[in-house]
Amino acid sequence: MGRRTRHYSRSVDGIILLDKPTGITSNAALQKVKRIFFAKKAGHTGALDPLATGMLPICFGEATKFSQFLLYSDKRYRVVAKLGERTNTSDSDGEVVKTRDVHVNLEQLEASISTFLGDTMQLPSMFSALKYQGRPLYEYMREGIEVPRVARKISVYEITLLRFDAGEVEMEVHSSRGTYIRTIVDDLGEILGCGAHVIALRRIGVSNYSSEDMVTLEQLESLLVEAREANIRSHELLDPLLLPLDSAVRDLVEVNLSDLVACSVRHGQAVHAPNIPYEGLVRMTVGGERTFIGVGVIDTDGMVEPCRLVNLRQ
Repeated sequence: MGRRTRHYSRSVDGIILLDKPTGITSNAALQKVKRIFFAKKAGHTGALDPLATGMLPICFGEATKFSQFLLYSDKRYRVVAKLGERTNTSDSDGEVVKTRDVHVNLEQLEASISTFLGDTMQLPSMFSALKYQGRPLYEYMREGIEVPRVARKISVYEITLLRFDAGEVEMEVHSSRGTYIRTIVDDLGEILGCGAHVIALRRIGVSNYSSEDMVTLEQLESLLVEAREANIRSHELLDPLLLPLDSAVRDLVEVNLSDLVACSVRHGQAVHAPNIPYEGLVRMTVGGERTFIGVGVIDTDGMVEPCRLVNLRQ
């Protein structure tokens, strides 16, 4: 038997905002990026359907400790819906199950869209990645099995009509985590009485991240080629694209600690600190350089207790 080839991997810390292409799963995109960076550890922060494109934050190394803050954050989407056809998946990857004539005017459409604003209860699609007894719902659906689902509270903060022509509706949606845009589109089609499904979906925002910071797989792969041609290590060109660890928790109140107090925090101790809020999570930094060391939580005694700490590499 021949020897197995050992693949080079390295410790990488930071966040890349991938502009996921259509036609592949989020996990497939993650694995491609992980290989490009030769990263030992990486994870994404909320899957996009194969049909969807756009912002997929990928956390490397120590950044994975803070991925939950992006998973639970608000999202922004642009969606194009086709009226007149309802599909079994609520998007164009599914089969058309009902076709109806479209008799919708702008006034009716705007009134119907406004009903989704605010807090509502949404029943997840059977083609979602939510799990039931350890398996994603879409696996049951592919086997023709429908399992119990529980409606979940979602919040739609803003929904803007961008275009309405030729039986298509384009909207921008700002919503809470766990909101299924294709379910909104399916529900909208039923309210309008004609049916609807998603034909294009793009995530344009996660938390405080700007779409201008996204990079494509093609851009990353071209940097690999450029590094090879210049005879330099690829990380010299790739790593400058990484966003810092604390960008995932930028919205948290900052608590700046002295070196002495930070030492106690790193040993797992709760500490007193100036100018801390009364409750909640905080972003902890150290000294004048405001080096990020992790996330803390205010305990019942009004002290900062470490919650997630950065492992400072030597």
